[in-house]
Amino acid sequence: MRENIIHKAADLFITLGFKSVTMDDIAKEMGISKKTIYVHFSNKTKLVEAVTFGLFETICDGIDGICDESNNPIEELYDIKMFVMHHLKNEKSSPQFQLKKYYPQIYDVLKQKQFGKMHESVKESLQKGVNTTLFRPKINVDFISRMYFNGMTGIKDHSIFPQETYTMDYLMESYLEYHLRAIVTEKGLQILNKFITSNQS
Repeated sequence: MRENIIHKAADLFITLGFKSVTMDDIAKEMGISKKTIYVHFSNKTKLVEAVTFGLFETICDGIDGICDESNNPIEELYDIKMFVMHHLKNEKSSPQFQLKKYYPQIYDVLKQKQFGKMHESVKESLQKGVNTTLFRPKINVDFISRMYFNGMTGIKDHSIFPQETYTMDYLMESYLEYHLRAIVTEKGLQILNKFITSNQS
């Protein structure tokens, strides 16, 4: 039952936002009493925490799988983008923004976890790109990995990129291209151009 509650709550939080979904809404959607939810979660904050870190682990596992299977680090980044967007439903309800505003302590822990995971994952990917001559040999892998995380976090700031002007899909697509164009070799650029063309068609 605990897992079912987390699963349903995750679906509602991501679709409608952390703030607007109540414990009543979750109970109603599941056809159970609110008391049943409180048996497993003493309050909404505990449920938000379980959903947030559960989703984080699911996305991490998916990213690991993509990294193990990918043909090259350019394809890998595009596949990860698609996977994350699918899991966060294109971030239409801005889950990260709502988490930061209404549950700042959970958001801070999540950001640290995300940085730890992404920093190592992107560093490995960058090194793979250098080793396969798709990325320039003299790039500073550690620095670029940190910049990539900072940029990916930055595009989710609605005060800089208002939702009325930019969709999350557009922002992630544009940022990926911006990031990759700065580090690819001629060989890497040919692969990148194929992805840009296929994504636009």
